[in-house]
Formats: sequence, structure tokens, C-alpha cells
Amino acid sequence: MKALIATLTATLALTLAFAAAGGAAAAPRVEIHQFKFQPAQLTVPVGTTVTWTNDDEETHTVTATDRTYTSTGLEHAETFTHRFTAPGTYTYFCALHPHMTATIVVR
Repeated sequence: MKALIATLTATLALTLAFAAAGGAAAAPRVEIHQFKFQPAQLTVPVGTTVTWTNDDEETHTVTATDRTYTSTGLEHAETFTHRFTAPGTYTYFCALHPHMTATIVVR
């Protein structure tokens, strides 16, 4: 009986910790910092929504090379999200600073 109570207590503690953490793994994020997208390459499963956050003081965009998606100019601390619904390799850049490039790989 003690073993059962200990198991139930441990299960309850893990369940509460999971719920406190949001119930799932954190959504993939890309930080815009020092005129770079970090990470420069991110691999995600099909159906994933990626969030970009501008940590710079300068305005930046998130613009697909093929122009299938683009953000408005993101000011400091603003975010942009996009859901990737098909497998592939998606390159993107900042339209204001074209040297800033990165890739999302969707599998």
C-alpha cells in the first residue's frame, strides 16, 4: 500500500509540474539579436508554429525568400508567428537588412 501511495504521489507531482510548464514543450522560437536570426537553422515537424521575437532596438522583418509570408516591421520586443503546414526547406531574410538570412526545415 505504501508503494502505491508513493507511486501516486510521484505521478501527481509530475502531472502538476507538467501542467505548470504549460502542458507541452515550448513552441519553437527564433530570436532576432545583433542583426542575426538565432538559431540560423531550425528544424520542426509539419504543423508547427514558429515565433520570432525582435530583441534588437532596430526594426526587422521576417520575409520568406519566395514571399509566401512576411511580417510587418517588428519593433523591439514585437513578435511574428507563422505555421508551417508542408514539409520543405524555407529560407527567409529581413527585408530591411537583406544580409540577415536563416532557414526553417520542416519534416
